[in-house]
Amino acid sequence: MAQQTRCVIMRGGTSKAVFLKEADLPTDPAARDALILGIFGSPDKRQINGLGGADPLTSKLAVIGPPRTEIPEAAGTHLTYTFGQVEIDEPSIDYLSLCGNISSAVGAFAVREGMVEARSPVTVVRAWNTNLKRVLRIEVPVENGQPAEEGDYAIPGVPGTGAPILVDFADTAGGATGALLPTGIPVDRLEVEGVGTIEASLVDIGNPHVFIRAADVGMTGRETPAEIDGDAKLLDRLERIRGAAAHRLGLATSPETARAETPAVPILGMVAAPGAYRDFLHGREVAAEEMDVLARLMFMQRTHKTYAGTSTVCTGVASRLPGTLVHEAARPVPHETAECRIGHPAGVITTEVKVSGGNGPEFRVQRATLGRTARRIMEGYVFTPDRGPTLAEAAE
Repeated sequence: MAQQTRCVIMRGGTSKAVFLKEADLPTDPAARDALILGIFGSPDKRQINGLGGADPLTSKLAVIGPPRTEIPEAAGTHLTYTFGQVEIDEPSIDYLSLCGNISSAVGAFAVREGMVEARSPVTVVRAWNTNLKRVLRIEVPVENGQPAEEGDYAIPGVPGTGAPILVDFADTAGGATGALLPTGIPVDRLEVEGVGTIEASLVDIGNPHVFIRAADVGMTGRETPAEIDGDAKLLDRLERIRGAAAHRLGLATSPETARAETPAVPILGMVAAPGAYRDFLHGREVAAEEMDVLARLMFMQRTHKTYAGTSTVCTGVASRLPGTLVHEAARPVPHETAECRIGHPAGVITTEVKVSGGNGPEFRVQRATLGRTARRIMEGYVFTPDRGPTLAEAAE
């Protein structure tokens, strides 16, 4: 006898997630996660028996619940949002990170589900995110009482166009580590086994990130995802660097255990000065003049095919922090310029950032937005075996 659970599948930006209501899931964490793994078809590299798409960008989860009235910091929010990165071939779910792309879909989901009063032309959704324990402000375009999906806003990596949704991550600065610059300095020196000493900027907004110079690991910053993922030695060096950063940030007990303990964060970014390249999706020439900084990302031990939403705002904010490696690589811009353009494998993504203050702890992020589109793909019931494997059994 199969168990049925109501679900909605939504695309948010360049990612796709299964949306579940908190009330429809078991309250016991182990039973909840076992059900979710069954819904996704994990662990299995093809996720053939579930809804997962066999790719980190499509094996994502959003659990939506009512506002947390008992939490003072969550006052005035419309809902509770928990993001989960569902492992593909491991029986685990990472709840330590946040997905900016899926956060945009959370706003549209809330309007469609009547969790917030719909107001035209834009409805502001305030979501309490349990991953970072911070508030996201999501600006959703609305037409005739429903979230608008059609428009002329284009995102590299997503076919066609849609209506723009803005997600402001300003309140998430320091959400995972306690500070925008977790170590208090713009550049750290990491001692990495098998690599040596490498300079890195550790920045925390949206998600914890570690930025390194592309040149310091033998890269130009123009590489395609296939070129990076096809270089086993490079992948090993990059994961060793990410592990050392995770340990420095206190997210892992050691660099060696980072892969198991915190596979999603910190996200690793390799940055370089603006430079021309061809986007790997369509072969279009992306000119250096179109961007302010060039970057490539590692996410879940693979090269991100576009650019993560939280990485967009983190890179943009880091470009405004003097002394960071992102600031060093980025094109100098007038102080009043809010826009930061980032060249990634599929094109260019833009964020609007505003940072005030002098240095270190005095920096204050006033605005850090991500422009995305979202679309409701399906809603209905997902069926799972009435008695699926437990987490312990799945791990065997």
